[in-house]
Amino acid sequence: MSTPPAPSPRPRLDRDRVVDTAINLADEQGLTAASMRGVAERLNVTPMALYKHVASHSELVDHMLDRVIDTFPDARSGEDWVQTTRARILAARTAFAAHPWAREAIETRTLATPRTLHHMDSLMAGMFEGGLSADLVHHTMHALSTRMWGFTRDVLPTPQAPADPEERALAMTAFAASYPAIVQMATTSDHAGEACDDDAEFSFALDLILVGAQRLHERGWTRATPVQRGLTD
Repeated sequence: MSTPPAPSPRPRLDRDRVVDTAINLADEQGLTAASMRGVAERLNVTPMALYKHVASHSELVDHMLDRVIDTFPDARSGEDWVQTTRARILAARTAFAAHPWAREAIETRTLATPRTLHHMDSLMAGMFEGGLSADLVHHTMHALSTRMWGFTRDVLPTPQAPADPEERALAMTAFAASYPAIVQMATTSDHAGEACDDDAEFSFALDLILVGAQRLHERGWTRATPVQRGLTD
């Protein structure tokens, strides 16, 4: 009588495996699902087993976020700072789009991780290499805000038009009388009637900030110079 094969040994538990599992779980079900209990259940271990590798759930989220940030390319290339910075931020947008939970994670961190600081430092280093002053770098980073991570919190709420054609016509007439500029934009732009292209809108705003900062740099802007004069002189 043959001896049954021994069961395969359970894969060794380490921090990388814990983080990998948490990322996969968050990708599938959102950041809330990647709790210590949720990750432990996915790994078929007790939650206490995880604490040998991560001290807390907050630290676990830090490691998850750092793993995503590690995929960003470095912007410090010595080339045109506007183009390299733009490329890095758009790469961040691609990475965060692949891991939607990362947006919530970056907004809920109370302390910056080394990888988070590296991303910010890389963006600033590119600006300094482009000749921007410390003041201009400071203001540009503030203008970028969450855009440095590839997303923004744009909120432009508009009412939904009624489905009934007659009610819709009456509502649009009343809306146009009260808000003519909104209706003009919505009905006469090149993409009137189409949904907004989020990527195009993001790139447009990003370019306004970066090109505007470069224009101020070329004009010798200082904090004592009004921005409007710095852009038009």
